[in-house]
Amino acid sequence: MAGLDAKTGNPAQELSALLKDELPRELELFKGRLSPRFFEMREKIIEFIREDVIPQMETYKQQNAQLQREAAHPTLAPEPPVLKVVREKARQRGLMNFFLPEVCKLTVLEYSPIAEILGTVPLANHAMNCAAPDTGNMEVLERYGTPEQKRKWLEPLLEGKIRSAFAMTEPGVASSDATNICSTITRDGNEYVINGHKWYISGAIRPECKVFIFLGRNSFEGPIHRQHSMIIVPKDLPGIKILRPLGVFGHEHDHAEIIFDNVRVPVSNMLLGEGRGFEIAQGRLGPGRIHHCMRTIGVAEAALDAILFRVRQRHAFGSVLSTKDTIRQQIAEARLEITKSRLLCYMAACEADDHGFKAARVAIAMTKVDAPRMCLQLLDNAIQIHGAHGISQDSLLTDLYANIRTLRVADGPDIVHLNTIAKEELKRKPTNLGITVSGVNDNIEKYGKFKHYKPLGKGSMIARL
Repeated sequence: MAGLDAKTGNPAQELSALLKDELPRELELFKGRLSPRFFEMREKIIEFIREDVIPQMETYKQQNAQLQREAAHPTLAPEPPVLKVVREKARQRGLMNFFLPEVCKLTVLEYSPIAEILGTVPLANHAMNCAAPDTGNMEVLERYGTPEQKRKWLEPLLEGKIRSAFAMTEPGVASSDATNICSTITRDGNEYVINGHKWYISGAIRPECKVFIFLGRNSFEGPIHRQHSMIIVPKDLPGIKILRPLGVFGHEHDHAEIIFDNVRVPVSNMLLGEGRGFEIAQGRLGPGRIHHCMRTIGVAEAALDAILFRVRQRHAFGSVLSTKDTIRQQIAEARLEITKSRLLCYMAACEADDHGFKAARVAIAMTKVDAPRMCLQLLDNAIQIHGAHGISQDSLLTDLYANIRTLRVADGPDIVHLNTIAKEELKRKPTNLGITVSGVNDNIEKYGKFKHYKPLGKGSMIARL
């Protein structure tokens, strides 16, 4: 869990600028949309972090390191015991499962600045049970699960007693186009038989993971978006083999490669019904993507905080770094980029509040591309300013960089979201303004030397005209 630890120097110093009483400047524009409950809950969460989370950060770090040393492999290490302590504090304060609107009773916009805080303090995010992939899986079970499915799986997930994974991506096909997913879910009497090969299944190796939500194909006929289903698969069933933990930038993480070989589950484990997988996926991915972006903006703030600390401490070429024009330019550019990303994320949140996640898909696609890009550039600048220290094990910058770079692939790579944006733009018909600005070479028609030309390209505007 890359994030901030307790080494803040002076105890009187604030862990993060986001933990101050004043709101982010960009949120002032949306004050009319903020309820009294938002201010109350934000204050409670900041109080929880200050009083219950920060004092346990060093203990968490030490316990986690010891458990990883003792485990057969670091990814097999159980959760540090102190996490249960902090989670119980969150439960007592009524702060568990805040990602669910039914629980927090906040709008998507109101949750945004709270998620930014959780992005800078991952221990609080985990203690409040707001960490992926469990959040998306709990949303699926909450929205589409039967009463029995909720009792058996959703309730222990909401209580933080177990964890889960989402088994979608496959190594043998281009999984960014989910219609390629070819693991099979075959009906056999009162059971479904599951066969498939999955990889980069986040959270699957950890001992606390007890269940998968599995995306597979139940048919190879009919409408392409009605051929896939989602089904609940307990992790301990015969036929499930975790092959290995997978690496991120050469370091193994809790992302698993898994074989499902004739795994049998009862028919009652099917979610919503056969052929409804894409319908569920759209309901799952919208909230998950924007939550990632909210937390990413919090990470960007942490990177800027690191820059501001470093440039006040280091002297080079006759003066402290904070006096250098090039450093000041990078600080100013960082604030510009964070502000633009935050406003774009807030816009997407408002669209989701007003029209639903499906209608907000283009705005969510924009922030899903923009926020990680912005944060990665800021982290790269922070590493550059820190020099060798920035790539050392003494700094968190490289861990944060690896996490955010992975996010540009998770929940769909950039190009998928860019295509979503482009498709919406291409629905617009050419305008007189566009034609005027583009301009026309009248000599083409005047001399007629291209009359024999027939465009071959698919989708050519000339062909359609």
